[in-house]
Amino acid sequence: MSLFKDILSKLGIGHDDTQPASTTAPTTAPAGSAPPVNNDGLAPSITGTSVPATGSTVDVGAKLDGLAANSAEKLNWRTSVVDLLKLLGIDSSLEHRKQLATELNCPADKLSDSAQMNMWLHKAVLQKVAASGGTVPQDLL
Repeated sequence: MSLFKDILSKLGIGHDDTQPASTTAPTTAPAGSAPPVNNDGLAPSITGTSVPATGSTVDVGAKLDGLAANSAEKLNWRTSVVDLLKLLGIDSSLEHRKQLATELNCPADKLSDSAQMNMWLHKAVLQKVAASGGTVPQDLL
């Protein structure tokens, strides 16, 4: 799994490609009744229109604020990519951050300066989380 997909997974965004797209169980109609149908006349389980477990929008700000409030450490995910990764239980070592930055196409000149890389990475992660369906506070984008 890519490092960024691990972040999305920890935030509850997206789905595991090895799992079915929907976690809703097919409905069983009482004997003698017809199953519910969509506008196209097909049963919902046939059309694939059921909502996946992760199909709802994730409020990333609220989720991370909640994790920070319950953390024994004082972590500021809003300004620090290290703290963001720690909150999610992801390795925040320099080596791991460099791998993530490389995966997200960080400019080479920033990779050699950890402070610049961290600032770039923090913004890039939040932008990509938002592009993947997470709701990120506008001031962080």
